[in-house]
Amino acid sequence: MRVLVVGGGGREHALAWRLRQGRPLERLWCAPGNAGIAALAECVPIAPDDVAGLVRFAREHAVDLTVVGPELPLTLGLVDRLAEAGLRAFGPRAAAARLEGSKAFTKELLRRERVPTAAFETFTDPDAALAWMRGQGAPLVVKADGLASGKGVFVCDTLEAAAQAVDDLMRRRVFGDAGGRVVVEEFLTGEEVSFMALTDGTTVLPLASSQDHKRAYDGDEGPNTGGMGAYSPAPVLTPALEARVMREVMEPVVRALARDGTPYVGVLYAGLMVRDGRAKVLEFNVRFGDPEAQVVLARLRSDLATVAERTVAGQLAGVTLEWDRGRPCASCWWPAATRGRSSAGGRSPASTRSPAGATASCSTRARGRAPTARC
Repeated sequence: MRVLVVGGGGREHALAWRLRQGRPLERLWCAPGNAGIAALAECVPIAPDDVAGLVRFAREHAVDLTVVGPELPLTLGLVDRLAEAGLRAFGPRAAAARLEGSKAFTKELLRRERVPTAAFETFTDPDAALAWMRGQGAPLVVKADGLASGKGVFVCDTLEAAAQAVDDLMRRRVFGDAGGRVVVEEFLTGEEVSFMALTDGTTVLPLASSQDHKRAYDGDEGPNTGGMGAYSPAPVLTPALEARVMREVMEPVVRALARDGTPYVGVLYAGLMVRDGRAKVLEFNVRFGDPEAQVVLARLRSDLATVAERTVAGQLAGVTLEWDRGRPCASCWWPAATRGRSSAGGRSPASTRSPAGATASCSTRARGRAPTARC
């Protein structure tokens, strides 16, 4: 089997590592990859958003399966273009990838399907957003509608902070067109958990639970990031709550997308806030979370290539995933955007400890075994 992994971060390192642990592969490429991935796969200098270049490479090298790591190529239609070329890819088409590409699209879908989520409104006029916020009062959460590398969410304790977030997004356009429309929603309290599942458009198969930590600095005093670290399993996600999330969140969303003619195939990630045994949706991602993939894939014992093939083929019904249940797993890192800023409000930690007792070393370097994860 000839496999291409798209992306070049910790998530893609974890994907390549897990693929290498399964059945023998004839070839494994990663575009663009990184120095750590180079020990596992042949790295090719093609950017994840170079859709034409990726399709050309997959066609010329007779790639059997393309596994897409980051969200941007999914929202740009990479899976659609590969399908048009007669090539298989693990990930949703662009229409379904709007779940991450547009927070307004997702919130409207959740409201229509009565999926539990925070109360919200969407705005294209900053003055209208400010007027609505004054009527609501703080705290509030302000979100850029489009993709912002996990940094377009502002948790605002005061109306002044919320107004600044709207100004940054809609007037100053710090994230470009992603901030042309914003979602403003109520502030939810509780414990956040990452819920990922495989789906072939009909069957939904949950993955092991995990929890990531987004705010930089000790004491969660810093800005939101794409994820400072993660551990698996997450004790807050009990079997009863998992069943409820499947019934009230994951399955209704997958059914709705299929009914709308945009079936979802790949990994569906729900960021949830849990309180008093109930979960509400904070966001959806249309790919493996990063850093969550590092800890979840380190615990997976089933062959990832086979599972991905069955997902793409619409054959997940009856599949059972095998997990390492004997050891918890954790990872810790800090993105380049947060390095060197400890004097601004906190200290980057040297290590972290999960409630389950797994200690993780922090590193910005990719590792050769289970990437950046310790189990």
